[in-house]
Amino acid sequence: MPFAAAPVLENPWVRLEPLTLAHAPELAGAIAAGDLARIAYTRIPPPDAVDEEIERRLALQREGWMAPWAVVDSASGRAVGMTTYMNIDALHRRVEIGSTWLARQVQGTRVNPAMKLLLLSRAFEDLGCIAVELRTDRRNAQSRAAIEKLGAREDGVLRHHMIMPDGHLRDTVVYSVLAQEWPAVRERLLARLSEPS
Repeated sequence: MPFAAAPVLENPWVRLEPLTLAHAPELAGAIAAGDLARIAYTRIPPPDAVDEEIERRLALQREGWMAPWAVVDSASGRAVGMTTYMNIDALHRRVEIGSTWLARQVQGTRVNPAMKLLLLSRAFEDLGCIAVELRTDRRNAQSRAAIEKLGAREDGVLRHHMIMPDGHLRDTVVYSVLAQEWPAVRERLLARLSEPS
């Protein structure tokens, strides 16, 4: 199941490691430090439920639906988030990059574009994807701005797509990058990563 495999992916800024329960303490600490579980427009587990969330993602991987990674900041060597390929459709060579969250201290740094470079490179160059999706809550302006800065194009809005834990009916904005758009997106990411910090 190559699409559901989660090999180590690494560049100078970030290392994506296959997610395991060994990452739980650092991930729980990152969630607690940023009070991330309280964000209404995404699903980040409370610190005491990180083990359960890791097990859920690993179960989906065993079924071929998800490839989960821990996001490790190269500067600190600590796990600072999670990301996945999800909604895997190997027949049609599509994945969604999603179920991603990052610790507050690395938001706005090179970690997110470096992570996206690794994930998109694997999708298009190793797996031969024809499209990669990214989705976010319509209310999540920070996520939408980051996806648009990446160069992904908006495909549309799935209205009342999900019921959030607080009962809110989430409208999901769907974006994608197509294989023929990948070279330009890659160059944009490389240019961002080469900017002075």
